[in-house]
Amino acid sequence: MKRRSPLRVLFVNGPNLNVLGKREPDVYGKQTLADIRESVEEAARKEGVEVVFFQSNHEGAIVDVLQEAREKADGVVINPGGFTHTSVAIRDALLYADLPTIEVHLSNPARREGFRKVSFVEDVVMGRICGFGGSGYLLALQALLRHLRRGKSRGRG
Repeated sequence: MKRRSPLRVLFVNGPNLNVLGKREPDVYGKQTLADIRESVEEAARKEGVEVVFFQSNHEGAIVDVLQEAREKADGVVINPGGFTHTSVAIRDALLYADLPTIEVHLSNPARREGFRKVSFVEDVVMGRICGFGGSGYLLALQALLRHLRRGKSRGRG
């Protein structure tokens, strides 16, 4: 991959994240994905980096954008939503992308139903940030930028 300036971070959001703020606000909060995007874009501007947001309720669309990220991004922040617990395809796309990646969840899956305790992507990402609501996206951006600025451009860390 050619080094670009500024750094580009891809934020990938899975199913139902388009209805944040309306869907189970007692679990996921009242912040919308647009609110989260706005706060991340503001933080990114201050850091001099570019962020690209993508959301889909369709597994194949997420796979496509992750495959393309291999040549278009320096790192990935992903909230796979419900696909966290089911998608080998997204896991494989992350492996193919071969980019430093952080998994984010608004809630803490470990404190929820048993099936949510399994993440198909946790072993192929650098780390996970869970349970901090929309602030988790900002924490992920900070951690990923620190990693990238140390000169790490490929792999899981």
